[in-house]
Formats: sequence, C-alpha cells, structure tokens
Amino acid sequence: MAQKIREIGKIAGALGIRRNEIELSGSFKAKIDLSILDRLRVRRLSRYILVSAITPTPFGEGKTVTTIGLSMALNRLKLKAACSLRQSSLGPLFGAKGMATGGGASQLLPADEINLHFTGDTHAAGMANNLLVSFLENDVFHGNHLNIDPSTITLKRCLDISDRSLRHIRYGLKTDGRKFDIDTGFEITAASEIMSILTLSRDLSDMRRRLAEIVVARTKSGACVMARDLKADGMLAAILKDAIKPNLVQTSEGTPCFIHTGPFANVSIGSSSILADRVALSLCDYVVTESGFGADCGAEKFFDIKCRYSGFVPDACVLVCSLRGIKAQSSKFRVLPGEKIDARLLKEDLEALEEGILNLEKQVGNVRLFGVPVIVAINIFPTDTEKEIEWVAKKALDAGALDCQVSTAWKEGSAGALKLARSVVRHTSGEKPDFRFLYGAQDSLEEKIDAISKKIYGASCVEYSPQAREGLDFYTQKGFAGLPVCIAKTQFSLSHDEALKGAPAGFTLPIKDLRLCAGAGFVLAHASTMQTMPGLPVSPRGCAVDLNVAGEITGLS
Repeated sequence: MAQKIREIGKIAGALGIRRNEIELSGSFKAKIDLSILDRLRVRRLSRYILVSAITPTPFGEGKTVTTIGLSMALNRLKLKAACSLRQSSLGPLFGAKGMATGGGASQLLPADEINLHFTGDTHAAGMANNLLVSFLENDVFHGNHLNIDPSTITLKRCLDISDRSLRHIRYGLKTDGRKFDIDTGFEITAASEIMSILTLSRDLSDMRRRLAEIVVARTKSGACVMARDLKADGMLAAILKDAIKPNLVQTSEGTPCFIHTGPFANVSIGSSSILADRVALSLCDYVVTESGFGADCGAEKFFDIKCRYSGFVPDACVLVCSLRGIKAQSSKFRVLPGEKIDARLLKEDLEALEEGILNLEKQVGNVRLFGVPVIVAINIFPTDTEKEIEWVAKKALDAGALDCQVSTAWKEGSAGALKLARSVVRHTSGEKPDFRFLYGAQDSLEEKIDAISKKIYGASCVEYSPQAREGLDFYTQKGFAGLPVCIAKTQFSLSHDEALKGAPAGFTLPIKDLRLCAGAGFVLAHASTMQTMPGLPVSPRGCAVDLNVAGEITGLS
C-alpha cells in the first residue's frame, strides 16, 4: 500500500494501447477490448519467456516474485517488457498459500483488489458453469428430451473457496417419474472447464465454439451430450463476454502486467490466458509468463497443451529454486501446508542439498525434453550461504542449464534481477529453439499418458482403474483420442505420492478416472485420489485478514 501507483490509462498508453481499446475499472485496473486483435499482430522478434520451478514446498519458491522482478529488470535494461500472470483464487488466498501477486519489492498493484474480486472474471466463470449444470438438470426433470442417462453426468458445480465438505455430495434427480441418486461434488472454480476454456481461447469466436463443445453427460444410447444440445452455449458466451477480455495492471515499478484467468496446475493447465499472451507479444519485446507449481505440473501442460493451441514457442525457461526448497526434497524434513517453516531448513546443510538436488536436476531435464533452453534462478533468502549457492549453481550447470543466476528481486525489485535479465537477453538473442512436443497428436490417449508418466514423472508403468479404462475406450471410440492429456496429481512430488521426495523412479502411477474436457480441448486424467476441491489448513490465512478503520484491507500478505 506504500507503493506509488500510476493511473492505468498512462500505463496502457505507454505500452501502445489506444484509449478506445481499454475499459477502465476504477483508476488502476482496466480490461483490454478484443478489438485490439484487429489492429495488432504478434511481433516476429518478440521473446517469450516461461518461468517454472522445482517441485515446490507449501511456502512457494518465489516463481511469481521472479516473474515480476525479471519483467521489471528487462524494462530497466531499456527493453519493452511486460509480464503475463494468472489471477488469484479466494481458495488459497484464505487457505494455505496466500496471495498470487508476488511480494516485497516485486509485486503487482493494487494487490488487495487483484487478490479479492478483481474484475469479476472468476465469478463469471463460476456462474456460467453452475448455470450450465442447472440447465442440464432442468432438461432431465422436464421430460428428459435428450434421453440423458443421469448416472453419466460429469459436470460438477463449482465455488471459488476451499470447502472439503463439498467434495462428495449425493442428491436426488427426477426423470420419467423415477428418482435417481446422483453421486457428484463441487470443484473449485479454477479447476472448472469454463476456466480452462477462457485460458485456451484465441478469440471470441473460438470461445463460443469451445463452449458449445462442452460434454456434460451421455445419452442412454451412449452418445455425448454437449452444451449446444441444451441450447446453453449462447447464454454462456453472454455471461463471459467481459471475462474473456484480459486485464491490465502494473508492477510495483510500473511495468505492465496482463493478468487473466486462474487455472491450477495440479488439477488443470495452470497458465494465464493465450489472449493475454497474444496481446502482450503484439506490444512488447519480451513477455515473461509463468506456469503453476513445478515443471512436471505447469511447464509440461504449458508446452503440451497451451503451446499446442496458441502456436507460441517459448524462447527460454527460467527455472526457479530456493535452497530451502531443495533441502525440503531430501528425506530429512517433513513440510506440510499451513505449518510453520522448519528452522533447520534455514541452516547450512550440504547433506540435505546433496539429496534434494536430484529434484532440480530432474526438472531441468524435464524442460529440456521439449527443446527449451533452461536458465536456473536461485531465489535468495538471508540465511543462504555462499558455499551452498556456489554448490547449487555448479550442479545446475552440470544438469544442462545454460546459466545459473541468483535473484534478490523480493528485496531489491528490478535491481535484484538484473543479472538474471542480462542472462535471459544473452541466451535468447539468436534463433528460436528447436521446440518439440512430448507426444504427437496421433498418439493414443494411453501413449500420451505413458509419455508424461514415464518421461516427466519417472514412473515405470501406469495402472488404470476399471473406470479409467472404460474412459480410455469410450473417448477413443468417440473420436477424442487426438486431444492432449492433462494429468491431475499432487504438486508436492514428481510422483502421485507427496511422500516421495527428490526424483523418485520405478513407481507405478495409478490413474483412477478420466474426464473429457472437449470444450477446453484436453482429456483430464486423475492420478491417485487427487481432489479438485481443496480443503482449509489447521490455521487458515484468512484468520489474519481484516479491514481497518481507514477502510484498508490488512493481513493478505
């Protein structure tokens, strides 16, 4: 709140956005009208930088801070840069994780507004999703004209809060004079297919097409029932007419930030929108974006799903790590969400680093599988020692990273990320990398799941439940095998089991269920018992949030 903040119209003007192309939401936030797409084209020489990370602890490793700090440092080097980030969810904000706007000297402004209701996009996504469920059940109740089998309804309601009591619910649904008990549940809005559609749509007409193709159930004869069959796609588009427009805010140093959509990388694709990146790449020399959690979760989905639909090829990946995060990947520590950090993680411990460094090495290798060059950034904390930093830097280079730089962006803002920015410029000044997908569109769904499980996670084999096996067969039969795969799994391990630290290998990955997200354009595979509705920790962060007498929100950070 102590930071100086400029009017968003001035930020937009300096970026090259015309006044008739922004829709102001107060003085410091604006939406970008999609008419800008008719005027601008993606610059051929624009550089597209992805920020990813090692497997994170619940405390976070500084990925967003690094993304913001790097974008500000590139501007400090007189390069036109912006960052593109996801927006916050109220679930983690009031739960264990907290804000999604960075921190210290590298954060987004106005942080309190961005982290709370912002411009209402998440609310619109949730309303659209729940209205579609309502229309589906209404059709079944009033005569079931589409001959829907109620037991096959896959669409769940959603909320933008963490509430474990809503994970599993049962309710009655009447049709043909009979009552069916429906076993279902809620999921958090960030995990909904509507949110993924907003993320992956290239323009308004593409969103409209994707909404129509949402599969909500099957008929009694085994056909797919889509949103267009319910005549619901038009109203969904109407509800989302503003939510599809990217939002513009600024960093603590006035660097533009496009912030749009908020899917989680453990249960969804975990990236900001294609539209936000498309606008940014049309206006800037460098666009710095991030994917959620570690490279095994967010980066893999960024490359295999988002890049497949956007056509944008990343020039480099900045892989963020912290010394405490590497130590946490050893067997010496038990780190749980909502608990205080173990003080031993903040002490020099080369033995723990030696054990945990396997995770960094594996994540560097994971990114390189896609042909994307890696620059490691060590997010520095005051307790880190020079001996530890030098040791990790050498290991990063040995693992195949082009460079390893320390970052003090949290403390110093752009000044603390200048060395990292110079390294990014140096290593992206040549030809585009030889980017490649992990699997081909022509591969079967099982081959795609195998590729991710074995090459990225380190599994030796995949085990399918009968329900998952039926999904594989059905979606293949119905012509959806060409879609990419999104695996939902824990973010706290390369495997499906968060107790397995470092770089586990030789385990069996259990796939419990498959869900078709035809509108978003992928098949979602649930590994183990992964939940799409989080729960609150023992001591939720929301207990510290308050409103002071001046009307200012406190306790968000």
